[in-house]
Amino acid sequence: MFTYWRSAFCAMVLLLLPQAARAVPSFALQTGQPCASCHVGAFGPQLTAFGRNFKISGYTQTGGEGWQAAIPVSVMLLGSYSNTDKGQGAPASEHYGANGNFAMDQIAVFLGGRVTENLGGLVQGSFSGITSNLYLDNSDIRASVPFDVGSTSLRVGLDVNNGPTVQDPFGASFAWGYPYVGSSLVPKPAQQPLLAGALIGNSVGATVYGWYDQSLYVEAGLYNTYGPRLLGAAGTGYGPGSTANPAPYARVAYEWNWGVQSAYLGGMFLSSNFNPATSQFVASGANGHNSYTDYALDGGWQWLGDGTHVFSALAVATHEDQKLTGLYNVGGSSRVNSSLNQIRADVSYYYQQTYGATLGWQKTWGPVNALLNPANALSGSANGKPNSNAFSIEADWVPFGKSDSYASPWANLKLGASYTLYTQFNGAAKNYDGGGRNASDNNTLYVFAWMLF
Repeated sequence: MFTYWRSAFCAMVLLLLPQAARAVPSFALQTGQPCASCHVGAFGPQLTAFGRNFKISGYTQTGGEGWQAAIPVSVMLLGSYSNTDKGQGAPASEHYGANGNFAMDQIAVFLGGRVTENLGGLVQGSFSGITSNLYLDNSDIRASVPFDVGSTSLRVGLDVNNGPTVQDPFGASFAWGYPYVGSSLVPKPAQQPLLAGALIGNSVGATVYGWYDQSLYVEAGLYNTYGPRLLGAAGTGYGPGSTANPAPYARVAYEWNWGVQSAYLGGMFLSSNFNPATSQFVASGANGHNSYTDYALDGGWQWLGDGTHVFSALAVATHEDQKLTGLYNVGGSSRVNSSLNQIRADVSYYYQQTYGATLGWQKTWGPVNALLNPANALSGSANGKPNSNAFSIEADWVPFGKSDSYASPWANLKLGASYTLYTQFNGAAKNYDGGGRNASDNNTLYVFAWMLF
């Protein structure tokens, strides 16, 4: 049955990009621009002003020439090695060891670009080498129309996507924010705000947006989680639960561009009321709902110069109000009303869009909730707190992606290594899980090769 629905879902996606979409190539081929025009560091996913324009305008810009401008497909491979300072005692996933793992993290196929003058999109299907699972990844389809308003411009659009912030063009938003890649085979802090990704990949949303004078961006819409059959077809599950009613989402941002610099300030809002999940494909509100309301402030700055020296800085701060009635009524939470806070920030530098370094910081904190954050080995919290604090450093080499690169614009490659250092993990620095594991035991080395062609 799930095989049937998976096939039906794939067919539906292809129908959204009809035969006219034969003109949709990978974006570099479509626009005739090198990767460095759209992306900081010639690879991404952080967008430049040119890249934000391309995305907000519906992926429709052209400029490529020849038969290659009619190629609609790109392929991505991500392979890695990951190792924590102390092993986990047991394999994190089938076919892998307790530490020091080589992995083919992800294989992905992208179909996207211009469909018509006013319609375009990006659909990503992925295979996880960790779980051996096929799934529908970040996907975004939009239609937009430009208008003249006096001496300036207004673009109005409709967007359909599979999770809040998947459609977002700004660098600090969650679907595309730093860290851009990471291991699924190492311990991670237990708690994240809902806006950080709990509805990405298991929901569908429709939003309307306006972009005034290529500066003021305003967007609003609603999200619903998939039904059980569509969850199976998309290769995912409910996560926190199924939406009991459409979840409203809103986004506002203002961007400044001057000289070789750009900056923006913005905010995001998401409010969701869930029937708690009882398994991957089953959710029930019989014992009450869980509600989450997220408020986020974000901003960023870029210095692109002439491409020799490129700097960027991004940050997002999120506060989440939680009403955990459903969990409280079944003994899954010590309190009905709770909250969660998080700050993410990163700064990066690239030399000649080829050699890069990034420093990152992520801090999460909230009140004691012993039932929501129980003590258990490796992933638990002995004191019931979600508090975690991590610093990371990453070095990258991107040999391609420029206009004069070998195989341009057919291929791109990022080779990188990152180290994440935890000073606090799930509530404490020492013996955080009650079993003797320290936060620093989860310090992670991650070496990766990320290829696009």
